[in-house]
Amino acid sequence: MKKILIALALTSGLAAAASAQEITVSYGAYTQMDAINCHKGMSDVKNAWGALNLGLYIPVSKGISIGPSYSYSSARTKSFSLPVYEYGSSQLYGTQSFHNSVGYHAIMLNVKIDYYQNSIVKLYGHAGAGAVISHMMPEFGDSYNKGYFAGQISPVCAEVGVIPHMAIFGELGFGAQGLVQIGAKYQF
Repeated sequence: MKKILIALALTSGLAAAASAQEITVSYGAYTQMDAINCHKGMSDVKNAWGALNLGLYIPVSKGISIGPSYSYSSARTKSFSLPVYEYGSSQLYGTQSFHNSVGYHAIMLNVKIDYYQNSIVKLYGHAGAGAVISHMMPEFGDSYNKGYFAGQISPVCAEVGVIPHMAIFGELGFGAQGLVQIGAKYQF
């Protein structure tokens, strides 16, 4: 009997989730990875270009949705030059520039809470927690990973419907997905 109840709960939950999923794609400027230096061990790292975010939301009750997200960002260190000598000679041939790179991968579980809606706009808040995996790629030496806490708090968010099932949105907050996010979402 217990197995039947669990199977029924899973089936009804999956059916509800399949009927109202929401996929989001966005760009976020100035991420947590820049603000708290998620690249310990590398010096002179420039600011990242922002983050590309991909998320999925599944409604769990009226006005509340949860789901996973993935964010990617990268940065480089300032260039450094090394002398290049001719093979078998001590004569200087010139210099060559090098740089190190960092790739940031953030995986989070998010919650979205709608707090106002009319026929044009929906206002909501969004928060998430998870992990940032910083993939360090030094020019000389082996690549390695470091893990950090990832979070996102965006209390001021708005979306405007463009066509049925599709909307554009903007979010203001702080975290791995960016200080300011703009993007689009599609609801099945």
